[in-house]
Amino acid sequence: MEREDPTLRRERRLILALIGTSMGFATLSALLVAKDLIPKPSQTPDKLPPQVGDILVCATGHKEGAPIDPGRLPLGGPFVLAYPMDRKTRVIRNGDAKSTPLVVHLDPASLVPEVRQHAVGGVVVYSAVCTHLGCIVSLWHPQKQLAQCPCHGGEYDLAQDRVVAGPPPRPLPLLPVRQEGGVLVVAGPFTGPVGVV
Repeated sequence: MEREDPTLRRERRLILALIGTSMGFATLSALLVAKDLIPKPSQTPDKLPPQVGDILVCATGHKEGAPIDPGRLPLGGPFVLAYPMDRKTRVIRNGDAKSTPLVVHLDPASLVPEVRQHAVGGVVVYSAVCTHLGCIVSLWHPQKQLAQCPCHGGEYDLAQDRVVAGPPPRPLPLLPVRQEGGVLVVAGPFTGPVGVV
């Protein structure tokens, strides 16, 4: 049996390594080109998250699309589901569920400082997207003053900014607001990630 020359063996390994590296670079180049060919989802104005200066409008009911008057919100709830609306173009940002806030009027004395700093006279705005699986928090318990997700029973104490029951891993993020001309206006982005992270 003839033994292979060590020099040939090294050259063969080098050639195979070069071929493998070349194929790797060719694959990477093809992936980078293909990535640029895939259309990016369009970020239309209705799909943008709340923008500073947006007006909050009712998302449902007979007042759908009407600006929320904080003076007309009942103290102690229930909350109102809302959408942000561009005040110049009047485009309502309802194209993405993550843009759905909930607005509630609570006793200002019951708010922890972290909540109070983003509220207007006890009117607090949170994301309505549950941090567990992304369902819309849509139930209100008036006796307990808690918001609840109908999917898995997660309960949120909005005055104390905490989860009190169920599987949500963290509280809902706040949406800073201010009052201008009798309406609620977005004053900053959500204080944390919206929905599931």
